[in-house]
Amino acid sequence: MVLIFSLSLQAATQKLLILGDSLSAGYGMQQQQGWVYLLQQQLLEKQSHWQIVNASISGETTAGGLARLPDLMAKHQPQAVLIELGGNDGLRGFPTRQIEKNLQSMITEVQNNSAQAILMQIRIPPNYGPRYTKQFIALYPALAERNRVVYWPFFMDNIATNSDLMQPDGIHPNMQAQPIIRDFISPLLLQLQANTLKK
Repeated sequence: MVLIFSLSLQAATQKLLILGDSLSAGYGMQQQQGWVYLLQQQLLEKQSHWQIVNASISGETTAGGLARLPDLMAKHQPQAVLIELGGNDGLRGFPTRQIEKNLQSMITEVQNNSAQAILMQIRIPPNYGPRYTKQFIALYPALAERNRVVYWPFFMDNIATNSDLMQPDGIHPNMQAQPIIRDFISPLLLQLQANTLKK
């Protein structure tokens, strides 16, 4: 399901498509409790011109996101796309070269549609050893630099290590973490608007 959090028709001049997994889909909670919904409400209060389209799906992989992206771009025609994918690939030990290839194809698809790609750093538990983990983490800044796209740090960095902010599974942020994620993303988005989309 794609959730569209809309501003008024006059104000909704810029669309941000969020292509993510359970971390952005609000796993384990109501839609209104997730950080994406909270962010749109905050943007409304600030009279921002952003409309957020949340195309995140729990369990999504880079291959799944890539397969869905062309239709999403055609339907919503966003000005920017936040790619928050790769965690499920890493948790399943998928080859990092394939993850990188899929992310590269998503970036290319976004750019071919005259939109701004935003790549979020993703981190994973060291389940498959330090070599795999290092290779996985390193591919994100390398891709961002190679494609000259906006690179955002992982919004879970200061949450995942705090059990009070995590669901019992130790993977997903809980309800208390959602406003923290919102407040992490909000200034990055406003900076993007000021520095990139209004040039």
